Amino acid sequence: MEQYKGKVNTMKKSLAIIGILACMCGLVACGSESVSVEKPLCTPEEATKIGTQTVDNMDFVVRSGLIDQYENDEASYNGLISWQSALEEMGEYTGVKDVESDIDTDQVVIDVTAGGTVRDSVVEIIIGKDGSASSISATVQYTLAEMMGKAGLNTLIGMGTVFAVLILICLIISCFKLIPKIQDAFSGKNKTSEKSVAETAVDNTIAQISKKEDDQELIAVISAAIAAYEGAAGGTAGTDGYVVRSIRRR
Repeated sequence: MEQYKGKVNTMKKSLAIIGILACMCGLVACGSESVSVEKPLCTPEEATKIGTQTVDNMDFVVRSGLIDQYENDEASYNGLISWQSALEEMGEYTGVKDVESDIDTDQVVIDVTAGGTVRDSVVEIIIGKDGSASSISATVQYTLAEMMGKAGLNTLIGMGTVFAVLILICLIISCFKLIPKIQDAFSGKNKTSEKSVAETAVDNTIAQISKKEDDQELIAVISAAIAAYEGAAGGTAGTDGYVVRSIRRR
């Protein structure tokens, strides 16, 4: 019995030792693995510095007339064109008022509020993993009154266009009533011209017939005169049946 208990205790000790060794191996394995943690592309302070310098440099390039030198850099060129358009609404650039950034492991989005003498503008700068700007755009900030005024103006223009089109359609429809009258007018002219042509033809025919009759009478008179000249005393008949007699006075 005592031997059996001794074997059991020995087995327990062996199992405990095996468990301790397994735990130690697990700890060693965990310690050997390196845990990689991705860091953000930049800090908020760096993003603020990048945004401020970018807007200042853009304003300098635009005012110096050097935009064409950045044609090969699409993002920078588009950003300069956008900033140039924004300056027309902003007035004079007075400096950076505020910078907000959204920093991630893939990209950094920086929103820079640039002040102007007339109104402000927000410049959005997107930076990729390679550290270069992938997009730059400037958006002018309008007041609520200005936005409502523009919305009202657009509404009036739209309504005016619709009413103009409706009036034009009504005028076109009203002109449909004149089409039959125009057709009748042209048909009447054609009938009149045909009638006048027919009357002219009849008149010409009558004139030709009258002329022909006159010519025949003239021929008969001439023939009679010739027969009278050629005939001797007594009457001779002409070729056309007329008899010419000489008249002698007693």
